[in-house]
Amino acid sequence: MQIALITGAASGLGWELARVYHAKGYGLLLSDMNADCLAERVASLGDERVIAVSGDITDESVQKRLIRTCEEHYGRLDVLINNAGITHRSPTVRTDPSVFRKVMAVDYHAPAELTLRALPLLQLTRGQIIAIGSMAGWMPVLGRAGYCAAKSALSQFFEVLRAEVKQDGIDMLLVYPSFLNTPIEQNALGADGRAAQHKRSTIGKIRGADWMAARILKAHKDGCERLFPDRGSWLASLLWRIAPGLYYRKMSERFAGEML
Repeated sequence: MQIALITGAASGLGWELARVYHAKGYGLLLSDMNADCLAERVASLGDERVIAVSGDITDESVQKRLIRTCEEHYGRLDVLINNAGITHRSPTVRTDPSVFRKVMAVDYHAPAELTLRALPLLQLTRGQIIAIGSMAGWMPVLGRAGYCAAKSALSQFFEVLRAEVKQDGIDMLLVYPSFLNTPIEQNALGADGRAAQHKRSTIGKIRGADWMAARILKAHKDGCERLFPDRGSWLASLLWRIAPGLYYRKMSERFAGEML
């Protein structure tokens, strides 16, 4: 039996990933800071092959507990899915620096640190690392400076790591979703660190988490290295590189309401 460790698994994309991997016969180690919701999710699967470790993924002790639990309970790890994330919606100049630090801790430092802790187990199985990035790591999105920075850092870290662990037989899949209908946006931080009050602006079609999870599983099974599932956002990222002035004008028009 193959084992998948999924962070941020109590809701949204993480839960949909848990569902599709469970349906494929994987044993699951699920993590989320919402202990009650996570326990309900595990109970709903009704399978002794599924266990949970709740806690803040930025906490070093939680990361160590996840790896120790995986080793002691399953004795192996085949797939590590770094999914847990947080975002903000706030103009850069009015955002408290603590918001940027929190977003960077969750979206970059935690997945990088957890992956390094998991490498010994992944080396034994010649396993798979999946990192959930964002198109915001490829192009600027107004009101998301901290999120863009964190996802850009995530992308560069795992692209470098990809080459360095290839000799160990470890594969890497980087996923670049655009706007999804998930709790990450409902729980977005505002400029003061509390919940954002204004409605989010978007580019392209808003997709469901189940739609995204199915494509991630397929990309994993097909041996893909990168997944750009939304054509509209991919084209927007090309516009940013080819005609940045035009991109900024269009972005400023679309996101004007968030800059008030």
